[in-house]
Amino acid sequence: MNKRLIVLATCCAMVASAQLARAQDETEKAVEKYRQMLKADPWTNPGLLDADRGEALWTTPAGPNKVSLAKCDLGKGPGVVDGVFAELPRYFADADRVMDLETRLMWCMEKLQGAKHADLVKNPYPSGGQPVKDLGAIATYVASKSSGMKYQAKLDKPKEKEVVELGHAIFFRRQGTHDFSCATCHADSGKRIRLQGLPFLASPEEAKQVVGQWPAYRVSTTQVMTMQHRLLDCYWQMRMPRLEMGSDASVALIAYLTKNAEGGEISTPGLKR
Repeated sequence: MNKRLIVLATCCAMVASAQLARAQDETEKAVEKYRQMLKADPWTNPGLLDADRGEALWTTPAGPNKVSLAKCDLGKGPGVVDGVFAELPRYFADADRVMDLETRLMWCMEKLQGAKHADLVKNPYPSGGQPVKDLGAIATYVASKSSGMKYQAKLDKPKEKEVVELGHAIFFRRQGTHDFSCATCHADSGKRIRLQGLPFLASPEEAKQVVGQWPAYRVSTTQVMTMQHRLLDCYWQMRMPRLEMGSDASVALIAYLTKNAEGGEISTPGLKR
């Protein structure tokens, strides 16, 4: 009798597994169909609404100093946004630090607009179903001005190399209560978590296909999610301490991923399930 129950349970498990796999495949096919529809008519991408809002915020006086970000230097000179995302992260001499897009925008908000760092990092991301906050909208706008270009961040200066190496170390380091690392989910091809496909981010081939899609509009949460927000969410899923926006760890991971994606196409805002 026990053997029969074991066989029956095994068969049920196999059937359930097969059904789940089919459901996963159908979900991914539906999302891919949605992506192709957006490519056919890119102006239907909901993320562009946040990019438009970010463009308005870029030129709107704000903060205690009541000035805009028009003098913010993202790497190509004050106020220049075209193509800057394609060359980030990079080392900025005025800050003596390697910065990704969101970290640099935050730095400009502090230095130009008089915002307080503690206020900017306290609660920088929206809850589910809420629109991306102002900094994220500006980041989406700036990133969209590099859409169609290739990642060409050199990351060849001594401090840039150090940050990339740190990002590599963090990516593979197992830590936290569950002994997870970024590589637990993203160092092999063909993996899934629930219904979500997991890209092999340690592989340049797969990194080139997905890294350039962030910031991205997520259909499941009906909002734009930036790369810094994406990393925070990953840390939460790994049951790790909260990852602060603009922290050394977050910038290092973004630098490592961007280096892996070097030469890949930027297509922002992307679309994710």
